[in-house]
Amino acid sequence: MTTRLYRAVTVVGAAQIISHAGAYYLPAVMATQASQELSISSATVFAGLSLALAVSAIAGPTAGRLVDRFGGRPVLLVSNLLLALGLSLLALSQGLGLLLLAYAVLGLGMAAGMFEVAFAAIVHLFGKNSRNALTGVTLVAGFASVAGWTLSVFVEARYGWRGACWFWAAMNVFVAMPLNALLPGTATANDPTSNSDAQTPAPTKIEPLSGSQPVGVAQPATTQTAAPQASVNAQPTAQSPAPAKYAAALLAFVFAASGFISMGMMSHLPRLLEGFGVPLAVAFSVGALVGPAQISGRILDFAFLRKLHPLIGTRIAALAHPTGVLVLVGLGAPFAALFVILHGLGNGILIISRGTLPLAIFGPQGFGQRQGWLTMPAKFAQAIAPFMFGLALAEWGAGVLWLTCGLAICIFTALCLIKITSRNP
Repeated sequence: MTTRLYRAVTVVGAAQIISHAGAYYLPAVMATQASQELSISSATVFAGLSLALAVSAIAGPTAGRLVDRFGGRPVLLVSNLLLALGLSLLALSQGLGLLLLAYAVLGLGMAAGMFEVAFAAIVHLFGKNSRNALTGVTLVAGFASVAGWTLSVFVEARYGWRGACWFWAAMNVFVAMPLNALLPGTATANDPTSNSDAQTPAPTKIEPLSGSQPVGVAQPATTQTAAPQASVNAQPTAQSPAPAKYAAALLAFVFAASGFISMGMMSHLPRLLEGFGVPLAVAFSVGALVGPAQISGRILDFAFLRKLHPLIGTRIAALAHPTGVLVLVGLGAPFAALFVILHGLGNGILIISRGTLPLAIFGPQGFGQRQGWLTMPAKFAQAIAPFMFGLALAEWGAGVLWLTCGLAICIFTALCLIKITSRNP
């Protein structure tokens, strides 16, 4: 990595740890205390998180369009202010009304500051040369669960759930904002990591789940002839490109289905393992392996899979969860840890694919707004996942794994329907 690239990965990844910790992981820690004090059910607290995800989904395309126009730095800075405001309102909540308002504001902050915008910010800077940086950001941000849960539990034990909200609000203002302010500005023509596609004028409006041209065909960025750039495909194969709308719809399904599995497993994994005979105390310890496994998956992607087209690596990752299901169902509780590790490895790479696949298939022009549309179904799927997965688990018990296994196989099939193409700038 060049100094510029390393700096972008470090500051964005570190800021993502704080953003995710305060928005995604805090509710699991504060739910019990907050529900008791506010005289509401803990399910209502989690419903607030679902509301935030829904707001984030609706606002996502607008946030992406702002990145395309102004770059990632101002949007990420605004996200930290919104997250801090939402967490402050949460800390001041005395009833359901202000609680839901707080989560709505958090949803706006999530729309402007989570992985989708972080990916768009990186692509805005480095264009087609962004793949390693995208992996690097997810690798650094992979520590969000460890930092989020550990620090939140520590602060809540001493200062209560409101203190934990104030803590993460302050972290967004005094740590994450200065980090995002260090994000490099727009790339210059003499910067070897810059790409002409990253400096295109504001793109025309992108319709939901569509592209303006066939997959594998680059749009002209300017009237001047651009120098050939290295393709993101390390080993491209020339095949007939699929229509852009078709590929976009398949990608949207892949992101939505994988998001549903990921959020559902994160919410109910200990109970699921308990259904296979794993003692609940042990199930929590085994479930904690998901985080390290996701980080390992991202290291694997950076060390080996980056040499392949992103579609190939993502197809391999999509098979990890069903393989783990077969291991757990066939061999039982003693192999619960292997199931969790396989799930985490695959999920870690699938999260990276939310940035690398749209970049490889559609190119960098209009990346931010396209990301907003492509990930909108995923955010709605994540919003309903804890509730729907919980109902399925109560009805089917451990048999719910056949649902996630089937979805994962559908993800693999959808990825196989997208052709690997060679892009010519």
